[in-house]
Amino acid sequence: MFADQEFMQRALALAERGRGWVNPNPMVGCVIVHHGVVVAEGWHERAGAAHAEAMACAQCTPEVLRDSVVYVTLEPCAHTGRTAPCVDLFLRNPPKRVVVAMKDPNPRVAGGGIEKLKQAGIPVETGLLEKEAARLNEIFVKYVTTRLPWVTAKCAMSLDGKIATYSGHSRWITGVEARQATHALRHAHDAIMVGSRTVLCDKPQLTTRLEGVEGRNPIRIVLDAEGILAGNDEVFPDRTQAPVWVVGNETLSWPFADRVMALPENAGGVDLQVLMKRLGEEGVTSVLIEGGGETLSSAFFDRIVDKLCFFVAPKIIGGRDAVTPVEGIGVDHMSRALQMCDLQCRSFGSDLCLEAYVDQNGSFSSGEERGA
Repeated sequence: MFADQEFMQRALALAERGRGWVNPNPMVGCVIVHHGVVVAEGWHERAGAAHAEAMACAQCTPEVLRDSVVYVTLEPCAHTGRTAPCVDLFLRNPPKRVVVAMKDPNPRVAGGGIEKLKQAGIPVETGLLEKEAARLNEIFVKYVTTRLPWVTAKCAMSLDGKIATYSGHSRWITGVEARQATHALRHAHDAIMVGSRTVLCDKPQLTTRLEGVEGRNPIRIVLDAEGILAGNDEVFPDRTQAPVWVVGNETLSWPFADRVMALPENAGGVDLQVLMKRLGEEGVTSVLIEGGGETLSSAFFDRIVDKLCFFVAPKIIGGRDAVTPVEGIGVDHMSRALQMCDLQCRSFGSDLCLEAYVDQNGSFSSGEERGA
């Protein structure tokens, strides 16, 4: 029904409001409709706060709830965590119908909430705007099913594919709107990762600075297997804003680091698959990689990237020695290129953002041992 779709779209829009704040929980929105009129709405605002269903149910009487249709973007939970099971709200006051966008992939739920509703005689419909709901919570879905962080590769480049001039100058390639979109990405991810040369050359803050609204700062992870920044006390002078983790040799010292993670090396660099496993164990659900070119190359070759967001500015930089977004050796044959899928394009001022997902079934290797 068109009305069902309209109300579920509203629930998805509400769920989006929790982006970045609810980690490691999913974003959830709930709309309660009484005789075709929205009478209550809710969304999960922050981890540990009331769930979307609880917020919505608190806005209407039990009598109204029992005569209403509930639209929720994710299966109501049936287990006790930091809050009581949401399914109990509907078991106490059964609504006329519950429409669920997608089942909860969390093994602790695994259809249990829907089953409890059905056992109580409450009609349940699932799958409405399921694809949209799954994409909304792509970070949560991957982490809860694999215990590995979702990885987004981001860069800002010119129209001819350069991320800096031949002299290394890169500020600013894109405009204000695209940079604000980057800060929104930072807000949405638990950690942001860069290579030590990017830190040395660009001196980035790697914090979230959203105009007019509060943002969440991710953990700043620096890859420094070669110890380029070891002993440097001038990196990240704003150390209180967000923690800094350095991945490098535990025998060296990084004065700016809150933590040093020693991991096995991979062809002269950090084994990123091992790092992702370690980060997942630490509760890091998502990582935004912001370069540079060698770091992105390693990330793609190590097959840790799930999605890319490449911002493209209408500029031509040129230069055979200018840095490109993905450096390294590269592939030796077009058939070895890493295939992307579901390519989309969005505008941010005069810049474009190309978004695509990595085809996890494809192959990507140079046929040679790569550098990292």
